[in-house]
Amino acid sequence: MPMHCAALCFAYRIRYYIGHASGMNRADSPHIIIVGGGFGGLYAAQSLRRSGARITLIDRRNFHLFQPLLYQVATGGLSPANIAAPLRDILKRHRNTTVLMAEVTGIQAHQRTITLNNGSKLSYDYLIVAAGVSHNYFGHDEWAHDAPGLKTIEDATEIRRRVLSVFEAAEVESDRINQRDMMRFVVVGGGPTGVELAGALGEIAHQTLKNNFRAIDPASSEILLIEAGDRVLGNYSPKLSTKAKESLRSLGVTVIENARVTEITDTQISYTHQDQSVTLKTRCVLWAAGVLASPLSRILAAETSVTLDRAGRIAVAPDLTIPGHESIYVVGDLTSIIQDGKPVPGVAHAAIQEGKYVARHIMKRISGDATNLPPFRYHDRGSMATIGRSLAVAEIRGFQFSGFVAWLMWLFVHIMYLVEFTNRVLVFIQWGWNYCTRNRSARLITGRMGRGEE
Repeated sequence: MPMHCAALCFAYRIRYYIGHASGMNRADSPHIIIVGGGFGGLYAAQSLRRSGARITLIDRRNFHLFQPLLYQVATGGLSPANIAAPLRDILKRHRNTTVLMAEVTGIQAHQRTITLNNGSKLSYDYLIVAAGVSHNYFGHDEWAHDAPGLKTIEDATEIRRRVLSVFEAAEVESDRINQRDMMRFVVVGGGPTGVELAGALGEIAHQTLKNNFRAIDPASSEILLIEAGDRVLGNYSPKLSTKAKESLRSLGVTVIENARVTEITDTQISYTHQDQSVTLKTRCVLWAAGVLASPLSRILAAETSVTLDRAGRIAVAPDLTIPGHESIYVVGDLTSIIQDGKPVPGVAHAAIQEGKYVARHIMKRISGDATNLPPFRYHDRGSMATIGRSLAVAEIRGFQFSGFVAWLMWLFVHIMYLVEFTNRVLVFIQWGWNYCTRNRSARLITGRMGRGEE
């Protein structure tokens, strides 16, 4: 009898999914377009799996990228495939979902259509914009060539190429002064990305590359972290900021606070500090100082007259829609929303919560249950930043952690947030190997060779 019941249950579930899937792609089903396959867009798509609507996910890339670990690719700790997964593979069992590799170049809010880069148009009933952000050079876009930021796989591999090429060039440089200038690294921006980059550079110079060269000592490298504010990790408590600064110093990183960059070229950087102007020669400047919203935010502003903040993020209503345009939702880093007097941070778990919320919101509207829809409420899961091996800081629900305990928490959380199980296994194995050997096995110099590297 139990086996008979189990068989009936299994048959019912199969019939349900077949029947459900057959109705999902009907032309009269609501059409939901999601722009962006990051955390917000992907989790919205996954949450809409059984919505009965047709879903179209559009992204310029064919993969979902786990951005919090990009710095590990940039510093040779992980390979790009460890932190990325094809969108089509992630959503292959979502029969109601179509994935398009394309770029949205226009949004016609009143007609409820979007335009793709091939000129074609798609109509929608609901639009979720989760296009993300890029680097913000605060009016000095000319610095981008000589001070790459870290938002894409290409950014990460370019930074890796520049960092490792510095040591290779210094190895064959006979002039000691030039050699010293070559091995000066500058990271601009003391937020989590800047702190993680600077800490990883310290580990590379003092641990990873030990005994790898004959003419140079990588440990003699000078690593500077320049922060415009009065402390690194300014969104953390002063105590944790101090802990992070001490950890950076233990890795050979010099932290310069209250400093503003005034010029960056291919051979030097200038900044002001304590009313003095300082110019240093360097071959490697890395940018981690700010973000700028996707161009789609300006397109939406022109179309809907929505308000943008200084970084170009969109001021949304409490339900994450654009005021006056209830069919358009904005989630992730592109969103500007104030909660309890503070902006909701542009972090992964905020984007995930927003994506899930919007999916539930749309499903209620589709079902006709549009009454008493609650506003979005961000639940802070805490903040974490790693500085190096066994060095991290974490602030979770009022509790503060640092050192090895915070580092273990950081490892666990980041592994669990990886979308694919395969990625979790690969990253876990790689991190275990790196921890035991102090090695970074992905130290490959790839891509276009730059000046002095031919």
